[in-house]
Amino acid sequence: MAYQWYPGHMTKAIRQMREDIKLIDIVIEIVDARIVLSSRNPDIDSLANNKSRLIVLNKSDLADSNRTAYYKDYFTKKGFFVASIDSRKKNDTKSVGKIIEKACEEKRERDKKRGIKNRPLRAMVVGIPNVGKSTFINSFAGKAATKTGNKPGVTKGKQWIRLNKNVELLDTPGILWPKFEDESIGFKIACIGSINDNIIDNSELTIGLINYIIENYPGMIESRYNVDESLDINDIINAIAINRNCIQKGDKKDYNKTYNIIIDEFRSGKIGRISLE
Repeated sequence: MAYQWYPGHMTKAIRQMREDIKLIDIVIEIVDARIVLSSRNPDIDSLANNKSRLIVLNKSDLADSNRTAYYKDYFTKKGFFVASIDSRKKNDTKSVGKIIEKACEEKRERDKKRGIKNRPLRAMVVGIPNVGKSTFINSFAGKAATKTGNKPGVTKGKQWIRLNKNVELLDTPGILWPKFEDESIGFKIACIGSINDNIIDNSELTIGLINYIIENYPGMIESRYNVDESLDINDIINAIAINRNCIQKGDKKDYNKTYNIIIDEFRSGKIGRISLE
């Protein structure tokens, strides 16, 4: 199955970001801790060339903590500043402020030598749809500075947010890239909700997700849905449908409702802490 979704506003947004980057001191890239590599837009590295970089592994409360620790170390060794957070927690986002200051120490020193004092650091917040950028900014700012939503495409244009006298944030729309070279990337992005659910075949998505969880996190599906994981995949889905009372008139199973329950419970972490890579 091909997973592709690239609305027109994204082309315009990436063009605007290329202009805005000239004003920026540090680029804060928000990624989903469950699919760290797949949720990184490859265009960001070229866009943010020669800028201080901070990668925020968001939704780390939903991810496998061992995998998160691995990726935190991986990016640190590559020279990035890194934070793993749950952006709904104010203490987590507050810690990011200290990292921004540390990442921009050299910039501060250069400004001081040029006689520039008290200019706030300017940070651009980037990321693909639905990785929690707006939630991160609102938590960081301590107010509803941006619209939030659990579907892609909530932020449509750029907006500056003054956090305090030290930092200004430029929020940007969630940007995908026109073509996924690897189909598995599209699958993982669809699992976390970064592609519009209305264009996804949720049966294939659910089957792929269940197979992955059983192979990599044995016991989680069985524990959550009281189903024997050694059964055929269709029998597993039938058992989950019965377990969750997804039954229509005439004792017919409502598979669409079943698929949506499984996908939603993965996204909310109810099945368990799962990383897809």
